[in-house]
Amino acid sequence: VAGERPLHRQLEKALADFYGVDDALTFVSGHATNVTTIGHLLGARDLILHDEYAHNSIVQGALLSGAQRLSFPHNDLNALETLLRQHRRKAERVLIVVEGMYSMDGDFPDLPRLIDLKKKHQAWLMVDEAHSFGVMGATGRGIAEHFNINTHDVDIWMGTLSKTLAACGGYIAGEQALIDNLRYLAPGFLYSVGLAPPLAAAALTALTILQKEPDRVQTLQERGQYFLEEAKRQQMDTGFSAGYAITPLIIGSSLQAVRLSSQLLEQGVHVQPILYPAVPEKQARLRFFLNVEHSPEELRDSLIMLKAYAS
Repeated sequence: VAGERPLHRQLEKALADFYGVDDALTFVSGHATNVTTIGHLLGARDLILHDEYAHNSIVQGALLSGAQRLSFPHNDLNALETLLRQHRRKAERVLIVVEGMYSMDGDFPDLPRLIDLKKKHQAWLMVDEAHSFGVMGATGRGIAEHFNINTHDVDIWMGTLSKTLAACGGYIAGEQALIDNLRYLAPGFLYSVGLAPPLAAAALTALTILQKEPDRVQTLQERGQYFLEEAKRQQMDTGFSAGYAITPLIIGSSLQAVRLSSQLLEQGVHVQPILYPAVPEKQARLRFFLNVEHSPEELRDSLIMLKAYAS
C-alpha cells in the first residue's frame, strides 16, 4: 500500500534486464517468494512436479496451493517424463520446479532437456536460482547462460537476494503478465511489508558490481574447481558437486560432522554441519560455501586440517 519506493523499481528493472525478460518483482523473503508464488499460481485442479531435493519453500508453496504434488528422483529427467506421461492429462495446469544449483549438493539439472519436456507436455517451468545466480555462466547470469539458452524458454525465474546479491529477500522474473498478476494479486506480496530500502540498495549495488567486474565470476569458478579437485585428490567424498560455489564433504555420521565443524571453527574455518532432515539420514556433511575472496592456500589448508581431524 505504501511500501514501494523508486529504489525497488530500479532493482526490479535491473534484475529483469539482467535476465533479459519483461519485468521482475522483489519480495521481503526468499522463502516466502516461493511459498506465495507457487501457492498463488496453482490450485486444486493442477499438478506440481519437483525434484526430490527441492528446497522446503518449494514444497510449502505446493502444499499451500492445494495442487497434487509429486516428486521425482534427483535430476532424473527420465522419471520426470514418466510422471508427465502418466499424469499430465489429468491436470489442468502443470508446474515443473527445479533448482539452478542444489544447495546441499552443488550440482545442477539438464536445463535444455527440461525445456524440451515442458514444451512437449505443455507445462510451466520454474527455476529457483538461489545458488546459481552470480555463480554459473561466464558472467554470472546463472544456469541459462551456462547452457546458452533463451531465458524466455523458462516461465518463472526465482532467486534470492541473500546470496550473490548480499542482502535479504527474493525475486520473481519473467513475462509482464506473470509479474503483473503477482504484483496485484499474490497474498505474500500484497499483504506483506515491502522490502526494506537499504536491502534493495545493497542488492542493486551488488548486481552493479557483478556486471562491472565479471572477472569475479571466473575467479570464483576457478576456486571452486580447485577445491573440488583437491578434495577428491585427498579421497574425500564430494557427492554430486560440480565444483562451483558449493561443495559438500560427506561425513556420514551427524555426530562426527558436528565435531569436525567445531574443531575447524577453533582454527578459524567456518563450515556448517548439515544434518537430517536437511539431508538424508547417514548423509551428514560439511557444506563448504566458497567466495571469491578465498585464496587457494586457505582452501588447501582447510582440507588438510579436516583430513587431520577426521583421521
